[in-house]
Amino acid sequence: MLQSVSLGAESEEWVSAWSQVNARDLIDSRIVDVDAETSVEDACDLLLSEDILCLAVKALPGTSSDSPYIGLFDFSDVNAFLTLAATRHTISPDELRASPRVDQIVSAARAGRVPVHLVSNLSEKNFLETLPYEAALLSLLSVFSRGTHRVLIRAPAPSTAHIGIVSDRRLLTWFSTYAQRTPSFQNYLSNSLYSLHLPSLHMYASVVAAMASEQVLDAMRLMSEQGVSTVAVIDDELGTLLSAVSVTDIGKIVVPSQSNQILSTPLHQFIAQIKAPDGSTDGVDKYPVYVVFPTSTLSYTIQKLLATNAHRLFVTDDASISSSPISGGGGLCGIVSTVDILSLFARVANIPDVDPTQRMRHRRASSSSSHSSRASRSNSRTSVRLSASPRIVAIDNPRSSPMIRPVSSGGSDNPRNSVSSLDAFQWSELVARKE
Repeated sequence: MLQSVSLGAESEEWVSAWSQVNARDLIDSRIVDVDAETSVEDACDLLLSEDILCLAVKALPGTSSDSPYIGLFDFSDVNAFLTLAATRHTISPDELRASPRVDQIVSAARAGRVPVHLVSNLSEKNFLETLPYEAALLSLLSVFSRGTHRVLIRAPAPSTAHIGIVSDRRLLTWFSTYAQRTPSFQNYLSNSLYSLHLPSLHMYASVVAAMASEQVLDAMRLMSEQGVSTVAVIDDELGTLLSAVSVTDIGKIVVPSQSNQILSTPLHQFIAQIKAPDGSTDGVDKYPVYVVFPTSTLSYTIQKLLATNAHRLFVTDDASISSSPISGGGGLCGIVSTVDILSLFARVANIPDVDPTQRMRHRRASSSSSHSSRASRSNSRTSVRLSASPRIVAIDNPRSSPMIRPVSSGGSDNPRNSVSSLDAFQWSELVARKE
């Protein structure tokens, strides 16, 4: 039976200390911005060349807004964009008309150039969130506890500029440091994951997964439709957790690829490509994927998140691995993410309306609505119970989307050509065939 951890009077002292910290003191990233009319291709190049996770998209000229930005662009948006490009032919004309934004992207693609402002937050999980210069740490905690991953801090009024970005990871690092100098809080972190109400550990369907034999495009589509940034990869024969693929992997490997045949690459081969740079540069094998157990302490989980530079860890049962390829799942029973942990601290601070799955549910609802008429798509996804708590959302038969063949755009040696063909979609030919 799940045991709830009770908090004493010391929690009020924690929250009082948290309220004295300025959000601006936690800034951990500079703002790199792009003009709204910058092409998606050039924006992707900038993400890669600057080795950053996010770009701020400037407001369109003539826009009446107090903010100089209209949104953000990150690897989740890249994944959503490439997925749209690769599955464009499955969208009916009626669905296209019902989605003005997608219609605009299609029109821009036919013209040969898609501006980044059309793709900003296409993933619907990369919302622009800002806080004033005077904001405290508790304001950050409130924003992050609803599923946001980064916040822009504004300059002192009356300036409309912004001075930097605070990430959810930076805030988690601050809490880890706070625990080192606060014994009572460190004691709280010594509780096990199982004894705490971590949302993803006990969600009905928290783990999104694909089999190792499925294709990269299948994983991309799952991440886009399910509103997540990582999918678990499951061994076909054993049903055990093999590894994971993230939107960052898509951005750093698929985008620079010289051929969009990579979309049909089996996930077990794609995982090897993800692994290779790690082993060749630092000698550290990052395979298999990072995991914790329900009995792991919250402190250990936080340290593992920070040490591995991960945003989430998979939770596996302590029980021995089942021989069943599906029902056992190697004990995979959930995930625990940075946002989950910050939402727990937000509840300690009595912050109202804490909902770490808000963004993900919004995306899933949107995806479900936009794909409701595609029965073949919905039939290709199934939910399978793998453990006592959550379930896995997996692909059962994802072959409904054909492989995207390479399209020559001249100068095939240019590593940008694959992105360029997906940026412009080469839909002048593809759309003509399908409509």
